[in-house]
Amino acid sequence: MNLASSPKSAKPAMAAFPRSLTSIAASMGGLAVFLVIASLLLVSYPIGSTVRGYFYAIDGSRKVDLPIFEGNQSSIDQRHDNNTDVVDKVSSSGSDLELPISFGGVNNNSVNVVDSQSGSNLQESTNGTRKEDQTISKGGSVTLSVKENGVHKGSEESSSDAASADSKSGIKSDISAVPSSNASRTGSDDSGCDLYQGSWFYDSLGPLYTNNTCPVLTQMQNCQGNGRPDREYENWRWKPSQCNLPRFDAKKFLELMRGKTIAFIGDSVARNQMESMLCLLWQAEAPKNRGNKKMQRYFFRSTSTMVVRIWSSWLVHQTSQPTDFAPESVVKLHLDAPDEHFMEFIPNFDVIVLSSGHWFAKQSVYVLNNEVVGGQLWWPDKSRPMKINNIEAFGISVETILTSIATHPNYTGLTILRSYSPDHYEGGAWNTGGSCTGKEKPLAPGELVENGFTEIMHKKQIAGFDRAIKKVTNKSKLRLMDITESFGYRHDGHPGPYRSPDPNKLTKRSPDGRPPPQDCLHWCMPGPVDTWNELVLETIRREFEANQSSSV
Repeated sequence: MNLASSPKSAKPAMAAFPRSLTSIAASMGGLAVFLVIASLLLVSYPIGSTVRGYFYAIDGSRKVDLPIFEGNQSSIDQRHDNNTDVVDKVSSSGSDLELPISFGGVNNNSVNVVDSQSGSNLQESTNGTRKEDQTISKGGSVTLSVKENGVHKGSEESSSDAASADSKSGIKSDISAVPSSNASRTGSDDSGCDLYQGSWFYDSLGPLYTNNTCPVLTQMQNCQGNGRPDREYENWRWKPSQCNLPRFDAKKFLELMRGKTIAFIGDSVARNQMESMLCLLWQAEAPKNRGNKKMQRYFFRSTSTMVVRIWSSWLVHQTSQPTDFAPESVVKLHLDAPDEHFMEFIPNFDVIVLSSGHWFAKQSVYVLNNEVVGGQLWWPDKSRPMKINNIEAFGISVETILTSIATHPNYTGLTILRSYSPDHYEGGAWNTGGSCTGKEKPLAPGELVENGFTEIMHKKQIAGFDRAIKKVTNKSKLRLMDITESFGYRHDGHPGPYRSPDPNKLTKRSPDGRPPPQDCLHWCMPGPVDTWNELVLETIRREFEANQSSSV
């Protein structure tokens, strides 16, 4: 108490007061200098895209539970485990094919699709619609020339590419008029070059990655790691007839996609393509895994680019709830409603690559306007004819999802529909003796036999696309990546029997001629599937550079 009342104790406190004002003034001056410098830095280097890359589409209450993969492992998330895709689940012996590949795996000149229970029949002849006049050019290229309804369609080679300088013609689809500049069936730029008309040529440079330099390669597509003895299939590249398709440039892709997101949405073939993209990009930069249970997400820090994959078997709304006379035990597909599991995210995407089709061979019920109108491998009432079969259902689903995206009020991105990926089960379907065993090179001219099921699925897909492009209302763009016919020649690019690391797996036909269990649907990595991402890069380049030119 004496100290508190002492005049000596009060004197130092009063003397310290002016020094506090000086200190405060100095601190405020320092803070002002810091704010000026920080403002200049923010103006010169915006961080908005980086923050967006970190935080969009992540549920703050959800644990991010996908690790960075250190080995060649599947990166399928938990939601996928119960939705194993076609030929996506194998036993240690490599003999367990759980789901059907296609309804018409036999290569023939007509398709005769019959529902196994209802007897409903869809038959469409392909005879006389296309004849192929093909030659092998110098330099090892396989050149394709198509005649449609007797009219030869091909073009002279104008490229200086030495590897395919003698190629004279290529595949060309019948292109109809497009009603909107935001939608296109062609792969052409202003020069008129169609990316999907061309030939395959042998490139001695080989692939940009190996099975040992990509940590996210699914084991079933790791053909070299699973013991495939040949590897020439890795070296064949696609050459458009009138222009060059550059080798994939990871740095260019990341720069074009700076601050943007590309999403691969669909089935296991979509996963195949997404992993190919990651493998190609990984050679330039290792991404950060930011995935969660709703989507796989890989973030490339240098350019704030995100690569996303979302599983969607059919791309339309599916439910197990009983509907009309369809019980809970069978999946119901609402063909007139998109899959809500990814539609909520599309405003965050700048590029979407869609993949679907093969799951329409799986058991399911088709619903339109809440009415059961058909089914695949299911139809209990034989006295009541189905209105829609699996092929028609596929076409409707394509129109539904594309229309939903093209009319979404908050989506302004680029949507790429990759056309139906052909399988190569020769002599039967996946479970009836079909095989691609021993295929080491692309099909040569004269060897291609049309797969009727692939042809009609492709036709229905294109019809769905054409209907959707007439309904575009937003500022987004639709583009068709039409790889179906050109990849019909790549029967060598599938894993075949090399879909399992099991050293005791069967890889050759038995003495009675039966083929070993095999995958003739998905694609080896590295392999032909990498071409799809070369096409994606070129499509993005054309679109983005065109946008820059128009804005100048």
